[in-house]
Amino acid sequence: MTAPATTAPEAAREPAAAPKALYVYGIAPAGIRTPRSHGVDGATVRLLTESGLCAAVSAAPPRLRPRRRDLLAHQAVLDELAAQGPVLPMRFAVLSPRTDTLLAQLRSDADHLTRQLEDVRGCVELNVKGTVVPGHFADLVRRDDKLRNLALRTRRRPDYEANVRLGEAIALGVRREARRAAREVVDRLAPLAVRTVQGTTDDEQVLSASFLLREGDEPRFRQAVAERSRACGDRLALSVTGPLPCYSFVDPRPATPAGR
Repeated sequence: MTAPATTAPEAAREPAAAPKALYVYGIAPAGIRTPRSHGVDGATVRLLTESGLCAAVSAAPPRLRPRRRDLLAHQAVLDELAAQGPVLPMRFAVLSPRTDTLLAQLRSDADHLTRQLEDVRGCVELNVKGTVVPGHFADLVRRDDKLRNLALRTRRRPDYEANVRLGEAIALGVRREARRAAREVVDRLAPLAVRTVQGTTDDEQVLSASFLLREGDEPRFRQAVAERSRACGDRLALSVTGPLPCYSFVDPRPATPAGR
């Protein structure tokens, strides 16, 4: 029996190239210019367009670590996007496994992403942090009857345990006053913002809040922060970071309906 004609042996065939992962910087309306800045790991940035949207991407590096130069590159790409209009920024190290996966996501989530782009159009994010000022305890002791009595008893009968109790009570009171001041700050600033998101706090940093602001409202907002800083500076040290891309106000995927 004559053997049928064969192609090249299986061992000689070239394996199919595996799809390359993409590093994703952000999503913007279609039609913007491609950022000229080099991306993470020095990669060239390009735009993938689908359904009236585009995603700024580059080839994902083989090893992704939060090195300063890569963090700055990530930010530089976002700055170029934001200079052209609204952008939904991705946090550092967001990857998509392949091009068709990302395009499919843009297609399926187009309405959700477009609405979010409109929500942040003409807006910036400012973050306000507040840390406890420990040095105002003398005034606190004068104003707080319980602390004043505890301090007097400790002075009359000083010992190690009494000093520890007094120190713990004062520290608790200082944090309580700082947290009260933090609530006052948010109450004053929130009406100036489109949206407000509270962040994580601890015993020292008792305030961390992000504010979505119309660009034209930024000077008034900073002035309000300065006024609150003067008003509560003995209890709470305030700092402002920004303007930032609207990281805290972006949800890249719509909520999954119940039952799915």
